[in-house]
Order: sequence, then C-alpha cells, then structure tokens
Amino acid sequence: MSVELVIFDIGNVLIEWNPERYYDAAIGRDRREAMFAEVDLHGMNDQVDRGADFRATIYETAERYPEWRNEIRMWHDNWIELAQPAIDHSVRLLRALRAKGFPVQALTNFGIGSFEVGEAHYPFLKEFDKRHISGHMQVIKPEPRIYEMVEESCGFAPETILFVDDRVDNIAVAEARGWQGHLFEHPRGWADRLVAEGLLSVEEAE
Repeated sequence: MSVELVIFDIGNVLIEWNPERYYDAAIGRDRREAMFAEVDLHGMNDQVDRGADFRATIYETAERYPEWRNEIRMWHDNWIELAQPAIDHSVRLLRALRAKGFPVQALTNFGIGSFEVGEAHYPFLKEFDKRHISGHMQVIKPEPRIYEMVEESCGFAPETILFVDDRVDNIAVAEARGWQGHLFEHPRGWADRLVAEGLLSVEEAE
C-alpha cells in the first residue's frame, strides 16, 4: 500500500530527549542514579504527558521527596535542557516532505505545558499539518486508544500511514492497527526509508 501520510514522533526523532544525560552533567552520575532509583521521574513525566499540569505535577513530586526537591524541580525549571538538541537531519526531512506538499502530522507523548516550552524553542514544531499531542488527548502511546483517536481525526486510512517512532512498543501497536512503521535509530535510516517509499529523492533526503 502506498504511503499517503507521514506521522512523526518527536522525542528522539526530531529532538533528543535524555533526562539522564542532563542530570549526569548537573549533579553527577552517582547522585542521578540514586535519585532515579528512589523517585519514579519517568512515571511523573507520564502524568504530565497525560495532561496533568506541568509545573504542579513536578513541584508536588518534589515536595514528596524533600531530599531531592531542588533536583526534581529542575525537570520543570530547566526542561529545555533535558530536551535538546534538535536532530537536524530529521528536521530537514520533515521540511523536505512539507516542501513537496506531502501531508505530515505529529503523534507524540508530550505534556501541554512542556509542549508550549518546546514549541517556543523549536519553531519547526509548528510546521506540521496536524499535531496529536498526548497531553491534550489525555492518553499516551503505546495505548491503542491514542492510535484510534489519530485515525478518527487524521483523514487517512491506517494502511496508508507511515509512522516513525524510536520505541519498538509504540511501533508494534501502530502496526497491529495496520499502520506502516519505521523504528527510528538514526536519521540516515529514516532518510533511506523515505527514499525507498518514493517520497523523497536521494538529494532531497540529504
């Protein structure tokens, strides 16, 4: 089935997302490992991605762990430093598709408030035809409902969608619904896939 719509994940596809790397630099690896072992920071972030208030969720978590209060608050206060840099080749691929008039949408686990911060820092996040943001949808990948909601609103049949994501579980659920999937490991591989699908020329995919 030919591809009629490309859907991008954002974290680790268009923007690097590596909180551990940030904290290793900020507080040292040993303290970071101790904090992450004690505090479910990724679970906290999942709450934000489901639509919970960005600042309140993180600050409330910080108050439950006073010994880590300042460090946990960094997740909010220094958030853009956890989500950087942009993956430039992927951004070029997004823009190359758009330049050809090809439909491009986003499906991402992202909080309402954190996406506002990201969008202000990375203008290319405004360049999609449509954005499916988990915080607004109040459901996250890889739960099947989020893919169903995209199908209901995107205007394309599942089998015509090519979805790129960096997580195997997210791709697996999409493919189980009939979507075409690409597991993102590096932008070169994603570029090659777009060329193989006939969506971009070799030159356009550079």
